[in-house]
Amino acid sequence: MVLKPESMVLVLKKGASKKEMDDLIKSLKKSTGVNTKKFCGVITLKKNPLHIQKTFRDEWK
Repeated sequence: MVLKPESMVLVLKKGASKKEMDDLIKSLKKSTGVNTKKFCGVITLKKNPLHIQKTFRDEWK
């Protein structure tokens, strides 16, 4: 069996026992997601957010 943790790929060889497979699957790291709270209040805007949004939408015209 080969474990490539950076790509979350398991390569199972023929004849691997069920216990070996289960142990390998359990050893994988669980994805915890992204902590978005660390980005709260980081951006400081010089213009009104509504004005910026309208400007972006008008770019398509």
